[in-house]
Amino acid sequence: MTAQIRLPEQNLVLLAGRLTRDPNVAFTQKGQAVCRFDIAVNRRYLDNTNNEWKDDVVYVPVVVWGPTAERCKDRVKKGTPVYVEGRLTSSEYTDKATGQTRRSMQVTARRIQILESNVAGSGSYGAATQGDASSADVEPVMEDDVPF
Repeated sequence: MTAQIRLPEQNLVLLAGRLTRDPNVAFTQKGQAVCRFDIAVNRRYLDNTNNEWKDDVVYVPVVVWGPTAERCKDRVKKGTPVYVEGRLTSSEYTDKATGQTRRSMQVTARRIQILESNVAGSGSYGAATQGDASSADVEPVMEDDVPF
């Protein structure tokens, strides 16, 4: 019998981008907060065919659970630059219009860090400066807090 080689399992996503819309916060039937938003992640590259710089943008859906989700509602808005640490998750749903089963992928965040400092008149959406990074962090969601 041949021994199977066990591959290491790793699911870690690190992204930096800007929110494309204000976060949407809702609550489960058990009262746990869930926050959803999308971020735009930009990549600038040199097109070798015409020697011009081009931008490639990827829009990534992000979901945050628990107390961190509630804090996101008050601290981030459309355009806020954030750093997201989490894991890639997928789900299936039935498209109501066609009846087909669809799959979607999103990042389930365990840590969100706001990447800009307070700007005059921006209210509570800003974050700390480089010397005070701890207050820029939105607390991590622990794996035990995720309801699946």
